[in-house]
Amino acid sequence: MKKTFKKALGIFGAALALSLVLAGCSSQSQDNSVKKIQDKKTLVVGTSADYAPFEFPIMQNGSKKIVGYDMMIAQKIADDLGVKLKIENTEFPSLISELKNNKVDLIMAGMVSTSQRKKVVAFSKSYYTVQNVLLVQKKDADKFNSVADVKDKQIGAQQTTTQESIAKSQLKGSNVVTEGVLTSLTTELSQGKLSGVVVENEIANNYIKRYPDKYAIAKVKLTTPKDQRSINIAVRKSDKALLKRVNQQLTKLEKNGQLDKMFKQAQELQLKSGK
Repeated sequence: MKKTFKKALGIFGAALALSLVLAGCSSQSQDNSVKKIQDKKTLVVGTSADYAPFEFPIMQNGSKKIVGYDMMIAQKIADDLGVKLKIENTEFPSLISELKNNKVDLIMAGMVSTSQRKKVVAFSKSYYTVQNVLLVQKKDADKFNSVADVKDKQIGAQQTTTQESIAKSQLKGSNVVTEGVLTSLTTELSQGKLSGVVVENEIANNYIKRYPDKYAIAKVKLTTPKDQRSINIAVRKSDKALLKRVNQQLTKLEKNGQLDKMFKQAQELQLKSGK
């Protein structure tokens, strides 16, 4: 009787193990995220083209084209998949909804992989590290040296970004103004409607290079939290095969020095275009 029971238990265990293996195989086979893109022959990337040098518009042959560091990387990913690249431009706060609703395949918009965003989407490995600063008018460069100096001032930050979070948590006493488009904020800064705008360091440097007599970085120190320092590509959580291909391409571009090269190219293109 004991032998029969042990035999039956062994058969049951083997069957259970097999069912788990098959379930795993079935789960993997259902992830056709790469095949879907290759079948439609197009990789659709969502962005918010107001974040030079990562993404910004230029006029080329009489029509508007979105270019920049992210778009260069996106093209490499599309080439690796053997498909065309299509860019969908929208305001930054709408991008995650666009991804979840299957309107885009990836988000590449200088997006930081915060713990909050990780709850709803998956992220690639990081390809850029962020620091944040307060961009001000050049004439006010020495006016904002501490948090106390921004009290009751109008400080801008792009809506739903880490910059908004930093402005609200660290610039105590200021009035934080948010907009969906970063360029609207920098325009308001140049017009004197805002006293400063919280932006990523490289973005600030590019504004200063382009408009050396108009903008400067304030001396007030901003701390970028650890979980808000890495820029990544956002992917649907179910698209594990696509995420794997994206990470493989980022690793390749990093190892062969293409990431650094493309970033410099994007900066040069921005300066030439006047963005």
